[in-house]
Amino acid sequence: MLRAGDLKETGVARVTLTRLTASGQLEKVGRGLYRLPGTQTSEHETLATIAARVPQAVFCLLTALQFHGITTQLPRQVWIAMPRGSHVPKIDYPPVRMIQSTGEAYAEGIEVFERDQVSLKVYGVAKTVADCFKHRNKIGLDVALEALRDARSQKKQEPTSSGTSQRSAAWPT
Repeated sequence: MLRAGDLKETGVARVTLTRLTASGQLEKVGRGLYRLPGTQTSEHETLATIAARVPQAVFCLLTALQFHGITTQLPRQVWIAMPRGSHVPKIDYPPVRMIQSTGEAYAEGIEVFERDQVSLKVYGVAKTVADCFKHRNKIGLDVALEALRDARSQKKQEPTSSGTSQRSAAWPT
């Protein structure tokens, strides 16, 4: 994936994107976003598109639950967290639902995954479950309880600062 803004950093004129798209050497994915034609896409293509367009977005709540495989919910929107004062990104598709957070509430618990050559920032399992309870009025208490049950039953593990894995203290036995 290539953002139009990335060309500015390399000194290439934007008209080059238009010419490459017209000749079929690039495919326009969305507003200001391009990729090579015929590129294999994954199930995370919509997340990669949003991550490329909005690098500070962190996938949260229902989207993070689905990413981690701890829900039966199929969100109709992609849930993202942004720093307080941010505007909702102008994305035609998919529909985006944004929550705003400040300081540590925004920065803590972010895990980075590489999908479709794009870095996806997703809140970890424990942070996501805690946020589900915090935002239960937006997503529903039943979803938060299901997330907690599924995370415990699947024994989802959190990475530690040393890079090894251990069972999280949030899921007592």
